[in-house]
Amino acid sequence: MAAPPLLLALDQGTSSSRAALFNAAGQLVASASAPLAIRYPHDGWVEQDPLAIWESQRQAMAQLEAELTPEQRNAVACCGITNQRETTVLWRRSDGEPCGPALVWQDGRTAGLCQSWKQQGLEHEWRHRTGLLLDPYFSASKIQWLLSNEAAAKAAADRGDLCFGTVESWLLWQLSGERLHCSDMSNASRTLLMDLEKRCWVESFCKEVSLPSSALPELVPCRGDFGLISPNLPFAGVPIRALLGDQQAATFGQLCLQPGEAKCTYGTGAFLVVNTGDELRRSDAGLLTTLGWTEADGTPTYCLEGSLFNAGTVVQWLRDGLGIINKAEEINALANSVGSSAGVMLVPAFTGWGTPHWDPSARGLLLGLTRDTQRGHIARAALEGIALSVASLVQLAEQALGQGLGELAVDGGAAASDPLLQAQADSTGLQVRRPATLESTARGVALLAGVEAGVVPDLNALAQQRSVGAQLFNPTLKAEARKQWCKRWENAVLRSLHWSEDEQV
Repeated sequence: MAAPPLLLALDQGTSSSRAALFNAAGQLVASASAPLAIRYPHDGWVEQDPLAIWESQRQAMAQLEAELTPEQRNAVACCGITNQRETTVLWRRSDGEPCGPALVWQDGRTAGLCQSWKQQGLEHEWRHRTGLLLDPYFSASKIQWLLSNEAAAKAAADRGDLCFGTVESWLLWQLSGERLHCSDMSNASRTLLMDLEKRCWVESFCKEVSLPSSALPELVPCRGDFGLISPNLPFAGVPIRALLGDQQAATFGQLCLQPGEAKCTYGTGAFLVVNTGDELRRSDAGLLTTLGWTEADGTPTYCLEGSLFNAGTVVQWLRDGLGIINKAEEINALANSVGSSAGVMLVPAFTGWGTPHWDPSARGLLLGLTRDTQRGHIARAALEGIALSVASLVQLAEQALGQGLGELAVDGGAAASDPLLQAQADSTGLQVRRPATLESTARGVALLAGVEAGVVPDLNALAQQRSVGAQLFNPTLKAEARKQWCKRWENAVLRSLHWSEDEQV
């Protein structure tokens, strides 16, 4: 009897790359990971080596394959790729060599360029057609910076030898043996170059950033036939059937399949995504309209999204910067060692602020310190700062939808923290649901690939079981106390805005 089919997910993140296997019910079978270095050459600059991104993903694949039995390896039916979004790679079509560093989604070096575009009155059309704002977060300004500052990129563009891609495009290029140059619509919707309604590249926007049309990847649906993994690689011959940006993949993995269902992922940053179905819902308050995923024929599911640039990085800073914990998981016991944060607030704007302020010059603040402040108060304030940041996004989403969310599904590494999730419930007034496994990003793209491969027949049946084994966190604060707490938080956030600009005056 043949072994039950398995689904392979390649999950390329900001600080590591993972390879994971799931069964057709979305249950994790095995996984492996490899670290990925990040460079910070100047304040606000965040970059990676494109070849290191690929090598870390290849290492994770090799480690996972080595752990499998022959029966498990033969049972792998399909592969899906999910990735850190907006991170921008330029390379030569002729030999696959990168034309400069990969500019990471957190990178803020193009703030001046984005401000210049705004002053030219370009933001209205860009926002209407793409659902996004003119911000360094997205790929467009990163492309222009690379073309203006990396001689290899400019030379390749002039010769018609340039390829542009976000990370899924770069990985597919490598996995296919440099044969496929494609970008799926979920990732393309984060570049500032794709029309959300027509789901096509916008030629005038590409010209604005000096990107030749020959450098654009083929725009494809999120699931389909994307070839086979190349013979010289781990999992050779496995068909690639899905491509999906990480936050959309986590939403799919949490089975938020109906309009109004929402999840928040706490990874390097924190990302709230709300399913709005086939309707393009727009927000005037800083939320983004984005494409969630598509059917094989390109039929879209849209989402509203709020993006925060720092979540897990806050815990890393307490460990590596302040040294008040030795391991990330120690923050929970330290935070619980005190009954409250004693008025301390930590605003986690280390690399600027995303939704709703979109201020790349914002910087982090630690407020409310007294002689009685202890490590525990700072640890608790750090977790509460993440939760309060997300609570602001939830409030904006509920205003845009004209209804409450009711429940918030959560995932990502920091979602393992009980005090963080209790603070999330208290700051939003919502029930917070943590699934039995936090691998929602990899799970989501594995399930999408499984649907395309005919291995996952009924997503709705899986959705009905999503609370099995989940842990629920319910709010304990009264409404008035929550209101006052959030008001103090908003005042703290306002102090962090335009901080590095003020510093230069």
